[in-house]
Amino acid sequence: MINRRTLAKSLGAAMAISATTTVPATAEADGVRRRYLIRGGAVVTVDQTLGVLPRADVLIDNGRIEAVGRDLHARGAKIVDATDMIVMPGFVNTHHHMWSALGRNFVADGFPYFAAKRATSTLYSAQDVYRSVLLGLAELANAGVTTVHNWSNNTRSPAHADAELRAHRDGLLRARFSYGHVDQMPRDVPMDLTDVDRVRQQYFSGGTAFDGLVHLGVNLRGLSQSTEPAFFADIEAALGRGLPIAIHAGQAPPRTVDAADYERRGWLGPKTLLCHYVTALDSDMEIMARTGTPHSWSPHSEFRLGTAGDPRDALLRFRKAGVPTSLSSDATSIAPSDMFEAMRLVWNTGIPWQGTPSAGLPEIGFRDVLQMATVNGARALGLGDVTGSITVGKRADVILVRTNDINLAPGGLFETTLVQAATPANVDTVFSDGRIVKRGGKLVAYDVDRIVRDARTSSLRIRTTAGGILTPPAV
Repeated sequence: MINRRTLAKSLGAAMAISATTTVPATAEADGVRRRYLIRGGAVVTVDQTLGVLPRADVLIDNGRIEAVGRDLHARGAKIVDATDMIVMPGFVNTHHHMWSALGRNFVADGFPYFAAKRATSTLYSAQDVYRSVLLGLAELANAGVTTVHNWSNNTRSPAHADAELRAHRDGLLRARFSYGHVDQMPRDVPMDLTDVDRVRQQYFSGGTAFDGLVHLGVNLRGLSQSTEPAFFADIEAALGRGLPIAIHAGQAPPRTVDAADYERRGWLGPKTLLCHYVTALDSDMEIMARTGTPHSWSPHSEFRLGTAGDPRDALLRFRKAGVPTSLSSDATSIAPSDMFEAMRLVWNTGIPWQGTPSAGLPEIGFRDVLQMATVNGARALGLGDVTGSITVGKRADVILVRTNDINLAPGGLFETTLVQAATPANVDTVFSDGRIVKRGGKLVAYDVDRIVRDARTSSLRIRTTAGGILTPPAV
């Protein structure tokens, strides 16, 4: 959704990236992939071979990373001066309920997440979810997230699915759209996946949609929200379509996922993503590691909503078992779409705890959480060869983080700086598939005023309709 008049106005004051070749602001915001040379930054590649390069260049051409190294020369490239900046891969958020982004502030004391969701989920129109998903995508881009798993677990109608996909078309970020159930549907009724077939044919007949940025999956309720016969029907129908699946595993007793049973049924592997598996036993973790089944960890949610024990203990045991773990934000009414904050929370809590099975296990380090927030997430979504690291041949999902801002000064170790101190406010530039969507600290690929205005309109209508504690105050 590129409004060039708005972009030209906002970019007039956003030329914070100095360049030896001046690039017209509107040219960088028109959605066209160009040839760019990011020059002189500290490059945290998250590539095991390249590591951290204290000073290097990154060449981008037609959305692809062409070269990484010192003193690169690229005839015809637009120069992006990365002096005093850290260059790193864009973040990958592997579990985000984007349909409810505009309901981020519906919760209140005594009126927690699930109560707010029950009061409002049936009230979202197709227009509301378009506005919500686009709001979420713009927020993600602003925070340096370039890939997201849209866990669409309130797909109320074909029109709602179309609306979310239109938002992805306009949102310009890489994504998996995981078609899901209708929230609050009866537990004993299987999902109707007929419209998944329609969506697959209409949007994904070539495998991906929107110039290769979006691929299709299915998210399933799991046994925490459905009976065993209904869930078994759901998972067999999804796997029978050959689509990747995602399942809420359970943050609270009783344990709803039995990895040994899932393995016997052929349900585990790289195309099955489990989230919130706080209840996992050591044996479950061993099976996940052996089968290459990825895991999404939503640190704020695991602490706020989890009642199955200490999440720190579970995360350290997942790490010990070798389960591929990525980071996510869950819903915005639980946590912000801020991977810096997610990394910081995992780093601060990722320590062994005496008197628990985690005692004596290695603590989680800065490099560990950076991998969780980038390349691990890409692999969890089947995109490990596409994004998640600054590697020659991968797509150019790259962000630049200023290090001379007051909260990052006076600088220091680059990985430490990103995890310990950085925030979305420090994100200067964001490339999504080689297109600039944020520049000079300003979103340039979105009509932000319109997105916010539309989100307010939908939010007010939903709150007014829901009534009760959500009734807007009188003016």
